[in-house]
Order: sequence, then C-alpha cells, then structure tokens
Amino acid sequence: MKITNKEIEAVSQLEAFQRYEYFIKRVADSEKMYTLVDENGTFAIADIENSAVLSVWSASEFAEENVVDEWRSFSVKEITLEEFEEEIIDMIEKNNWVMNVFSIKGKSGFIVDINEFAKDLSIEMQKYH
Repeated sequence: MKITNKEIEAVSQLEAFQRYEYFIKRVADSEKMYTLVDENGTFAIADIENSAVLSVWSASEFAEENVVDEWRSFSVKEITLEEFEEEIIDMIEKNNWVMNVFSIKGKSGFIVDINEFAKDLSIEMQKYH
C-alpha cells in the first residue's frame, strides 16, 4: 500500500511509542513489515545502548528514508507476517536481538523485546480476524 507524503510527515512527527502503535496497526492490517538488508541479504543490525537491534518499519517509504550514512549500501526488504513468524522470530531469539520499531532519520524508534512485540501484534491481529 502506497502512503502519501502527508502521512509520512504526520507519522514522522509522532513520539516513538506513538509510531510503535501506528506500526502495530499497519502491520496487522497489511501483514507486511520492512527492514534493511545488505547485498547478501544479511539484516542491518545496529547497536543501541549495548543491545543488538533489528529495525523495522510499516512501509517501504519509511524504511527507504533510513538508507543513509552507514546504511546507504543497504536496501529495503519486505517481510511478510508469515516469514516473520516462521523464520525471523527464532533468529531474533537465538541472537538476543531486540526490535527497533520505526526509527526516524537516525533517531531510534521504540525499543521492544520480541515477546512484548509478538504479544502486542497478536492482540492487534485479533481485531482483524
């Protein structure tokens, strides 16, 4: 789903937790999220406060805005909810990563562990099924 510049501007002005809530709703609706990968398909993992974090966004347009500086050689990867549940959750748990949901222009988003993230997404998904 294409989003407008007006929506990008409005969401970018929100506080981190508000962007997280927006993200959860959008992903529950579209069943897709986006992250960054290098040319080998390896996830872009950042270090925030001594934690390895996987950054995710609700739309490719938001992810694309973060392909800058040390991430400029990375590209946007779409992840379906099915892929996330079947492959990525285990990878996150195995590597002790946390989720950086919806960073904006180099500022971290809402940092959440995978259990809390999965619970919040599951609660929102129940509204759609």
